[in-house]
Amino acid sequence: MTTRTRTRTATPRLALVLTAAGLMVATNIYGAVSAHADETPGVPPGTEASASAPVEVDANDPDLKLPEGGTLAEPKVLDIKQVVEDQSGDERREDTNADVKFALQAEVLFGKDSAKLGAEAKARISAIAEEIKTQNATKIRVFGFTDNLGSSAHGDVLSRKRADAVQNVLDQELTDSNVTYEVRGYGEQYPIADNSTETGRKKNRRVEVSFPRSES
Repeated sequence: MTTRTRTRTATPRLALVLTAAGLMVATNIYGAVSAHADETPGVPPGTEASASAPVEVDANDPDLKLPEGGTLAEPKVLDIKQVVEDQSGDERREDTNADVKFALQAEVLFGKDSAKLGAEAKARISAIAEEIKTQNATKIRVFGFTDNLGSSAHGDVLSRKRADAVQNVLDQELTDSNVTYEVRGYGEQYPIADNSTETGRKKNRRVEVSFPRSES
């Protein structure tokens, strides 16, 4: 498993800002591991099934009243998520109280059906590495994803190779020996858009780099 991450400050290209609230993750588990694929990868962080829409509530329902002698549960802190995406949609940054995640579309990084990085790709990854340094992060995740075209097996291999390529650049930029990586290829699993359209498939062909946010 390998974890690579790089962060960068929002650039002028990142124009669209959306904010949303979600429940704060209580525990983040990162294992210091070597850069190799997990044969049975779990669900990528942030892709877990979300809660269903709230049901309509009658504010006057007597069952909602606190029983005599009852007490309220401990309050929970909401985790605020900020999402910034450039106008082209090629790059997306998500910030929460705990983590930073960058998602780069595959077309920005690689040629069609290729895991070879282009010159512009390396510059973008280097910028992520600078953000990782800013956050003093040492546990980095690098996850690759594809659309649902072609065989599932091919997508699994290609997404892993692409994740490895991004991790290799991060490794060159981050010379800290304490940095560990979690690298995985998920293929067509966990799409973030509709695979029935090319616009959606383009969003799904991506590499994500995530890492913990500094507490300072």
